[in-house]
Amino acid sequence: MFSTARAVVCLSLCLAVCQVRGSYIPVEMNRTFQSLLQHYNISPAERYNRKPVFSRDPLSGRMEAQKVYMGGVLEAYEKLLGHMLKQLPAPQTAELPNPCDAEKGTTKDVRVELSCILKKVQDLRRHSFQEEGKLLQSLQALKHVKMEDEVIQSKALWELPWLYEAASSLSDDRINQRRRRRQARRAKNRP
Repeated sequence: MFSTARAVVCLSLCLAVCQVRGSYIPVEMNRTFQSLLQHYNISPAERYNRKPVFSRDPLSGRMEAQKVYMGGVLEAYEKLLGHMLKQLPAPQTAELPNPCDAEKGTTKDVRVELSCILKKVQDLRRHSFQEEGKLLQSLQALKHVKMEDEVIQSKALWELPWLYEAASSLSDDRINQRRRRRQARRAKNRP
């Protein structure tokens, strides 16, 4: 009895101390991933070559940067899954209106499974990363500025003072936030 209670207390303490996330991958979606990995089979040497398709480095930065990066990754996955669907041969049977509604336990073909995963990615991006998508589009538009155009050059010079001032104030805000955090820590540690 005592050992059971001790185990429950230890588990509760572990869950309280460790960061437990509120989201997970549903079992059916995990099965779909495993089935697709069997279809798109590559050698372990290719899979584990220490060159990921999407770097995890940006995920260790600030929360805003993480969300923008995740929005971009989800957009890339939408394009990738759409391309994978186009590469498959045309379906021979009528498709279900919602590919994820296929009966559990039945064998789904690769097209239905890819469509299901694509729908889940689109839903996640639409519901959780809409603002980040708009920001990404505006960032991508910056790559297409015509640097040789004299009109663009003149307008850019005209806009630079207010943009420089705005960027400087953002930098100052970040420095002030750090200063306030340090001061709060010092005040908290004083007797």
